[in-house]
Amino acid sequence: MKKGFDNEKYVQMQSEHIRERIASFGDKLYLEFGGKLYDDYHASRVLPGFAPDSKLNMLMQLKDQAEIVIVINAGDIEKNKVRGDLDITYDRDVLRLKQLFTERGLYVGSVVITQYTGQKAADLFRERLKAAGIVVYTHYVIENYPNNVPLVISEDGFGKNDYIETSRPLVVVTAPGPGSGKMATCLSQLYHENRRGIRAGYAKFETFPIWNLALSHPVNLAYEAATADLNDVNMIDPFHLEAYETTAVNYNRDVEIFPVLRSVFEAIYGECPYKSPTDMGVNMAGFCIEDDEVCREAARQEILRRYYQALVKRAAGQDVESEIYKIELLMRNTKITVEDRSVVPAALTLAAERGFPVAAMELPDGTMVTGRTGELLGACAALLLNAIKHLAEIEDSVHLVSPEAIQPIQHLKTAYLGSRNPRLHSDEVLIALSASAASNPTALLAMKQLPRLKGCMAHASVQLSSADVKMFRKLGIDLTYEPVPERK
Repeated sequence: MKKGFDNEKYVQMQSEHIRERIASFGDKLYLEFGGKLYDDYHASRVLPGFAPDSKLNMLMQLKDQAEIVIVINAGDIEKNKVRGDLDITYDRDVLRLKQLFTERGLYVGSVVITQYTGQKAADLFRERLKAAGIVVYTHYVIENYPNNVPLVISEDGFGKNDYIETSRPLVVVTAPGPGSGKMATCLSQLYHENRRGIRAGYAKFETFPIWNLALSHPVNLAYEAATADLNDVNMIDPFHLEAYETTAVNYNRDVEIFPVLRSVFEAIYGECPYKSPTDMGVNMAGFCIEDDEVCREAARQEILRRYYQALVKRAAGQDVESEIYKIELLMRNTKITVEDRSVVPAALTLAAERGFPVAAMELPDGTMVTGRTGELLGACAALLLNAIKHLAEIEDSVHLVSPEAIQPIQHLKTAYLGSRNPRLHSDEVLIALSASAASNPTALLAMKQLPRLKGCMAHASVQLSSADVKMFRKLGIDLTYEPVPERK
């Protein structure tokens, strides 16, 4: 909750650096946006002070020069791939992003469906986009891409792809998630632009790893934890070291692909404008860290958060052993254990003493509050009420929602809605609180404290319901929980 990152400086410095990169090319720059252009919650967690929409705000500085192309993989449409942080499918997120960008005054030129091999779900989505007045292009699978450079740079390679009509000097290529085909879309456009006599350039905006932080810096290690399922590995960029005798951090996929990219550039233009994969980047985040220790600690907590996420996935039956092993290795490298997440021992110790599920939260002033499962409320619901009572300086004995008001809700759940658990979840107790606040000034005072919970850490001693997880996410609470089912 302490600030470690200067967001205002970042927005200004980043937009200026992109302007310089546009000017270094002739007519047009295709800028691949790695990570999330909007809702970048990972960055806001490991760089406290980084606003989740700061990249979008940065782009607003360039909105008269920029247009956005949204890319989605046809295979992801077919598989109904879900964006984990928002719990929506990639195709729905394309429409959400289009609306968000348009509402902010940014121009969205088109959507590109990549890796198309005749998927029926992709055909249906294409028609849906066209019906909404959105321009859609299609890119196809190229055999042995990108290694077979002669085929890639030919009529049977990039030449098969639709040419994306663009009208502005900066074309931002973004997507709902990784593996969507952003880089291939950019390179395909370079091929087509060159055939039309247009000098276009390519650059990459990837926030992590941060190239001018040490390889062992917790912020960079937290990125490895976040991408443990993709098996990404941070490494020293050997091309940058050879060219400039300076160390820079990149990750394995960009380092591995660079010789091929260089060949593609040379095949299109006769030369490559970059000496290293780090050269391709435009990220200035490393220059905007104002308190390194705050960011280090936030990154350590993010590694632990990712560890608990992996444990929960394993408990759900997913094969994530390699992911867990990698994060455990990162924990050893940073010399941290779950005990370093203060809310973990607070919840587990009290749960062992009382024999009930317990949830704990650390408030902005450092106070540790807890809530346990009782006859009326689940642990998370009790925790929320106790937390906002403390923040509002309300006596612990005061009922924000009377038991008499809770009991009819429990009856509704069990008698009419088919629930076997009569206890109120966190979303249900907040609705009850808001009803109480209409006539109870104390409840209203407590409810006004909810925004102050944003950024707080919380942990529960048992597996939680999806309702509790979603509500804590909406409140901006950094939640983890044990992969242990609650005893019935």
